[in-house]
Amino acid sequence: MELSSTAAPAAPAIAAPRAKGASRWWQVVIGIVCMSMIANLQYGWTLFVLPIHEKFGWSRAEIQVAFTIFVLMETWLLPVEGWIIDKVGAKKICLLGGFLVGLAWVVNSFADTLPALYLGAIIAGAGGGMVYATCIGNTLKWFPDHRGLALGLISAGFGAGAALTVAPIASTIQNSGYQSAFLYFGLLQGGVIIVASMFLAKPPKYESGAKSSLEPTRVQRQFLLSEALRQPVFWLLYAISTMVLAGGLMAVAQLAPIARDYQVDKIPVSLFGLTMPALLFALTLDRVMNGICRPFFGWVSDKIGREQTMFIAFMLEGFGILGLLKFGAHPLLFVILTGLVFFAWGEITTLVPATATDAFGTKNATAIAGAIYTSKGVAVLLVPLASLLVQRTGNWELVFIIAAVLNIAAALIAIFLLKPLRRKLAAA
Repeated sequence: MELSSTAAPAAPAIAAPRAKGASRWWQVVIGIVCMSMIANLQYGWTLFVLPIHEKFGWSRAEIQVAFTIFVLMETWLLPVEGWIIDKVGAKKICLLGGFLVGLAWVVNSFADTLPALYLGAIIAGAGGGMVYATCIGNTLKWFPDHRGLALGLISAGFGAGAALTVAPIASTIQNSGYQSAFLYFGLLQGGVIIVASMFLAKPPKYESGAKSSLEPTRVQRQFLLSEALRQPVFWLLYAISTMVLAGGLMAVAQLAPIARDYQVDKIPVSLFGLTMPALLFALTLDRVMNGICRPFFGWVSDKIGREQTMFIAFMLEGFGILGLLKFGAHPLLFVILTGLVFFAWGEITTLVPATATDAFGTKNATAIAGAIYTSKGVAVLLVPLASLLVQRTGNWELVFIIAAVLNIAAALIAIFLLKPLRRKLAAA
C-alpha cells in the first residue's frame, strides 16, 4: 500500500492550521454528528438481543454472533479504509459509509433468518468503519495541537451519541416491534451521515505540529504503516487497546443479560431527580459517561501526558469492574458502577490513536490508527466467550475478574513499558 519506504523528516512546528472558509472546529462538530449516528450500531445492539430471541427462539450466543461479525467488519477493514482515505480524502468515503449504515438496519428489519441477520451485520460493520475512519483520521490531521481534546470530542459522539436515542428506540421496540425500530432509525442515521459528509473539508498539509510542554520529544519522521508495524511501540499500543476494549465490549454487548441475571433490570432507580428501571437508567447514564470521558481524558492527556492518563483511567476501570462484581445485585449501585466502568473505558479510543500519531506522525495517521483499531476485532471475540463462561459457571464472577485483571495489566504496561519505549523512539 505504501508508495515509498523512506520516511520524510519532520518540518518545524507550525501554528494550528485553518482552511479557507472553514474553521477546524466545525470539522469537529461534523465529526461528532457523524459519529453519533453510528453509535447505535454498537451501543443500541443490546436492546435488540432479547426481542430477537423471543421472536425467533434463536439462542443468545447465535444472536451475538451478529455483534461479533459487525465489530470484526468494522475493525479489520479500517487499515484498508484508512489507507484509501489518506489518498483520496474523507468526504466520498464518509458518504458511502452513511448509505451502508442506513442499508444495514433496513436489512435487519426484514431479517427472518440468522444468515440475513449476519448479512446486516456485515453491511453495518463496513459502513460504520468507513464513517469512523473518516472522522478520526480527519481530526488527527486537523489538530497537531490539542490533539487529545479534539479527538476526545469526536470520540464523544460515538460514546454518547446513543444517549438521546436509547429511550426512543426502547419505546419503539415496545410499541411497534424491533423491526420498526431497525427500519426507522436506520433510515434516520444513514440520512444524517450522508448530509453531514457533504461538509467535510480537506485538512491542510503539514508534517508535524505543536505538542504539549509535557511531551518533550517531537516527531522526527513520518512513518509509513509498514514501518510503524516494525516498532514495539505499535504493538504495545495494540496490546493495551485489546486488553481494555475486551472488558468494555463485554459490558456493552451483555449489559441487558447482566441486569436480567442480577434481577435488577426492571427495578426502579431514582438518581439525579430521575426515576427509571435500572437497565434503562444504566444504558442512558453509561452513554453519557462514555461520551464525557473521551474529551475529558483527552484534555487531561494533553496536560499530563498520554501514558500517565492511561494509568489512571485503566486502574479506575479495573477497580470499577471489581466493584460491579461485588455490588452489582443492588439496583442503585448497578447503575452507578456501570457508569463508572464506562467513564473509565471510552477514553481508549482517544488516547491510543492520539499516542500513535504523536509517535508515528500525521501523514499516514488514518491508516496507522486504523491498524491499531483492529484490536477491537480481537477483543470482540471474547464477547461470545463471556456468554459461554456464564453458561458453564452460572454467574459473571470469572468474566468480571478477567476483565478487571486485563485493565490493571494495561495500566502497568502503559506506565512502565510504553512510556520509556516511546521516548526512545522519538529520540532515535
